[in-house]
Formats: sequence, C-alpha cells, structure tokens
Amino acid sequence: MNDDVSYDLVSRPRRLRSTPAMRRFVAETRVDPSDLILPVFVREGLSEPQPLSSMPGVVQHSMDSLRRAAAEAVELGLGGFMIFGVPETRDAEGSAALDPDGILNRGIRAVREEVGDGVVVMADLCLDEFTDHGHCGVLDARGRVDNDRTLEIYGRMAVAQAEAGAHMLGPSGMMDGQVGVIRAALDAAGHEDVSILAYTAKYSSAFYGPFREAVDSTLTGDRKTYQMDPANRREALLELQTDLAEGADMVMVKPAMSYLDILREIADASPVPVSAYQISGEYAMIEAASANGWIDREAAIRESVLSIKRAGADSILTYYATELAGWLRRENGR
Repeated sequence: MNDDVSYDLVSRPRRLRSTPAMRRFVAETRVDPSDLILPVFVREGLSEPQPLSSMPGVVQHSMDSLRRAAAEAVELGLGGFMIFGVPETRDAEGSAALDPDGILNRGIRAVREEVGDGVVVMADLCLDEFTDHGHCGVLDARGRVDNDRTLEIYGRMAVAQAEAGAHMLGPSGMMDGQVGVIRAALDAAGHEDVSILAYTAKYSSAFYGPFREAVDSTLTGDRKTYQMDPANRREALLELQTDLAEGADMVMVKPAMSYLDILREIADASPVPVSAYQISGEYAMIEAASANGWIDREAAIRESVLSIKRAGADSILTYYATELAGWLRRENGR
C-alpha cells in the first residue's frame, strides 16, 4: 500500500463537519424554545397530578399543577401551551364542553390568570373527551357522526373557550366546514382576535394509542370516516385549501413522524404558519426504546424534533417541550 497516495479533491464536505463549533456554525435548521408547544391534560377531580403509564413523565394535571406547568412554560420561553380537558361525567352530546365551569374552560381561565399573555394559551376544540361514546362529534340515529349537528356545537364551544381566555383554538375533529363555522361564531360573539390553528391534515393513525389513556377515552370502533386515510397525499392539499378559504390562521399536520412528506408539501404550499404534532405514540416509542437501552434518549429526542422542524414545521407540539427547552436554554447560556 502506497502511503503517499493523494487525490486532487475539489469538494471536501467534511471540512464543514470538522468540529462541534463548525457544525453549529453551518447548521441549516435550528430549534428554539419559542418553536415548541406543550400539550397538557387537566383532569377534573384531581388534587395531585396523575402519571400516565403509557407515557412516562407525562401526567394528567390537577388545577394547581396545571398552573405550575404554565408558569414553567413561560419561564422556559415556550411558544404555546395546548390544553386538553378530561371531565368526570360525559354524555352523548358532550355537554361539559360547553359549560363555562367545565374542566377545560376552568383550566383555560386558570392558565390565563397565572400567565396572562406570557405564552399563547391554546385550547383543544373537540368533543371526543366529552362524549360518552368517545367520538369527535354527536351521533345520528344510525350511530354515525353527524357532521353538521357537530358543527353547531363546535361554534358554541369556540365561544365558550374564547370567553374563558384562550388566545388560539385548535379544532381537531376533522369535520367538514369546522374552521368556517368556528370563525363565524367567534366573530359574531366579538372575538375577532382569537385565532384558529386548524388540524388540516389529521390522519387516522395507529400511533394515537397512549393519548386514549391520557383523556380516558371511551371510544369503541375507529374514526376513519372523518380522520384522513394514511394512504392519501393530495387530499391533504385539498384540506389545506379548504381551511385557508375558511379563515385558518395556522395549519397543522398530525402525526408528525410518519407524515414528514405531507408536512413538507403543506409547508411548501401554505401562506400561513405550519405546525406539526409529535404525538403520544411517537413519545412512547422513544421512551420505551431508551428505557431498554436501545437508543440514546436525549439524542433521539433532539433528532426527532429537529427532523420535524427540518421538514417544514414552524412550530411543534411535543410532550418533550419543557425538557427540550431546558436543554436548549442551558446550552445557549440563557
């Protein structure tokens, strides 16, 4: 072997990978705490937070711990704080979703009292946590989700959440026309400044499993008649056009992991900011693999969230938001 062999290589990309400082200097994608949205669950009747077995490190909050989580979100510089409510009683119409003193609306008020405008306070706008059958809308006589009757409830729910103090509403039910009805209801009630984060491309995914524990889901069957088919790409662009025409201020792709191609297409086509949701199953898989010593937990968290940002998300809903923000602030000397 000739040790004196050399090559006249004009391009040597490795030059820009030579040191940590160099890699930071040329990084094309960066995640900032303000890019992150923390999804949280507040459960009626709790005096202490209740851990979730399928999502280690995530809890159902009491009202007091919800306030503390919101204050921490502000301290860490998170962009948003998305609240899901878990009521004690449910019925076929999801009545607790409309109650000003229902758990979700009380949670919104408590967070606004705690942090004011220090973080964007978001509310999940859907009936699945509130119905005794677990679907995202009311059912007709044949047991199917009634799209238009559900829209009327969504409009009233939107006004209740706005009056509780939400800055932004996240309609996640995938009903046709939901953004337009919600926008009209908000404007008619004088809440023109409350914005809408449309769940534009929400797919019927196998990775929602742990979320069912988080909201004590009563669902039997599936949501395939309203959530999107994982096989479809062009349909996501149709949903984007529809939501934009109805007045969406931001749009979302959910889940993130298996739909980064969809996220990229939505980001390329959207004139408004784009979010993506790193969902419960994605979180649970990282936790399970790291607990077994199969992957480096911190590296996997960072890489997974970075990949969502790289694919085009302006903001990311992730259960790792506070932990990741803490790492980012420490390494940046904040």
